[in-house]
Amino acid sequence: MNKPSKYNQTPYIEVKNKAYRVITGWDKVISELNRVISALDKKKKLVVVETYQGVIHEEVMYHLKSGLQCNHFIHAEELMFSREEIEKLVYPDVTDDRIFGYLTRLEIDDFFDRAKVKELQAGIASMDGTIVIYGTGAAHVLPESDLLVYADLARWEIQSRMRQHLVDSLGLKNRETPDWMLLYKQGFFVDWRVCDRLKKKLFVRWDYLLDTNRAVCPKLVEGKAVLEGLEIAIRRPFSVVPFFDPGPWGGQWMKKVCNLDPEPQNYAWCFNCVPEENSLLLKIGDEIIEIPSINLVFRHPVELLGEPVHARFGDEFPIRFDYLDTMEGGNLSLQVHPLTEYIQQKFGMHYTQDESYYLMDAQEDAVVYLGLKEGVDPAKMIKEMEEAQDGETFFDADKHVQTWPVKKHDHLLIPAGTVHCSGKNSMVLEISATPYIFTFKLWDWGRLGLDGKPRPINIEHGKNVIQWNRTTGWTGKNLVNRIEKVAEGDGWVEERTGLHEREFIETRRHWFSKKTEHFTDGGVNVICLVEGDEIVVESPENIFEPFVVHYAEVFVIPARIGKYTIRPHGDSEGKTCATIKAYVRF
Repeated sequence: MNKPSKYNQTPYIEVKNKAYRVITGWDKVISELNRVISALDKKKKLVVVETYQGVIHEEVMYHLKSGLQCNHFIHAEELMFSREEIEKLVYPDVTDDRIFGYLTRLEIDDFFDRAKVKELQAGIASMDGTIVIYGTGAAHVLPESDLLVYADLARWEIQSRMRQHLVDSLGLKNRETPDWMLLYKQGFFVDWRVCDRLKKKLFVRWDYLLDTNRAVCPKLVEGKAVLEGLEIAIRRPFSVVPFFDPGPWGGQWMKKVCNLDPEPQNYAWCFNCVPEENSLLLKIGDEIIEIPSINLVFRHPVELLGEPVHARFGDEFPIRFDYLDTMEGGNLSLQVHPLTEYIQQKFGMHYTQDESYYLMDAQEDAVVYLGLKEGVDPAKMIKEMEEAQDGETFFDADKHVQTWPVKKHDHLLIPAGTVHCSGKNSMVLEISATPYIFTFKLWDWGRLGLDGKPRPINIEHGKNVIQWNRTTGWTGKNLVNRIEKVAEGDGWVEERTGLHEREFIETRRHWFSKKTEHFTDGGVNVICLVEGDEIVVESPENIFEPFVVHYAEVFVIPARIGKYTIRPHGDSEGKTCATIKAYVRF
């Protein structure tokens, strides 16, 4: 914490093709679209503006409706079923649970009244002039168009808007729902899945992408420019945009080391490689376009992930890196993750959230709660947690859960079913699989969330998956610092640090003072610089430009790259650095 990193908060991929330009601001965006529409040499001009869930319709539709030179403007939402019918449609996936639902199998077609759609399509056949269809599902309503604009934004921005009650769930007028987590739950389990299924079909048809991440500052760029940017990304190392968020247990390490805004009380999380939720920045000319990084996974899954990883996970990015900062903060919630069969049966996910804690830093009193103590009584422990949740007592976690003193560079493995949490005064790099939200909180130390509401506790789910045989002896032997040297050479040492045999992720730590050779071996690599100020990643075959990485930054090496090297750079030249690399075992 005494030496800030040159941490890059806005990494980008540059599209150097000068044929593309970014148009910024509503006046210029509208002017460009009108120019393109007027150039269409047709009596009838069909314009589709497809929107991802989370776009602020009041703003976007106002500017388009008032500014576009059109004869007819149709909001696709008017062709959807009623609120009551949609609520009934999504209920089996949304459920009554505050946090968890079931991954939907619904498609965008299921939200639309087919009679209304058919009637509109018949009416369009007799219309002349410029016809604009706007909204989520517009491209479904009008599958053939003369101009397709896709309005997109990242999921962290959507979540921010949900917290402010600015956006509705798909087809519903429900933004005023008092508990914003219900909006997020429907987004995660239903809306984003439905929108993604449509988005994947539209990539090659985009004429323009409309970046709506900043509500008052839209950016318009040709779809070809975005696709070219995604092509560039899979041919070089890259980083997604890290997202920092405060929390009730948050600490001070990231604020100081990563040069963050000092005003927030703390930063609890940094999501620094979670492609489903992070952004990817494309620099085009002097402007930056922000798109969801999951677009890259959807567009180039094989080149990014590699054949064997894609065969197993499809177009999902299976490795997640994020930071958990409790330095000068508090304990994380005591928690457990579901077993594979449980997450499959209850939530429709095909793999679970196995994970590990790599210690970036720790104070002398830092501990990790991991596994149960010998002789623990399951019934008694569950009873005491339930009584504590009801406010009758304060749950004594130290009586039931084993604590392990930890120091910088320790690595603790956490296969699903293992009770765990990081204690105060540590900085954890969490390396995990990516089912995202499937954490069953068992005890939260009597705290409220930042919204002043009790944080959700999931003892009912948790007690069904806790592995009661993972007690002190087993945990110490199997999960704590299972580090072994696997190779060494001139100026470098490679160590295997995990993960457990029940987990599909392998992690390797490299200590090096000279250039070291690496190979993706057909699978995607995710890497963090955990020791040293600065390194440079290079291609022996010059297939990408040198890529500089600073302390604590996370970066991705697409599978298709194959060979690459890493060496100390800048102030770190001649010094020993270390990286932790994660990849899928196959």
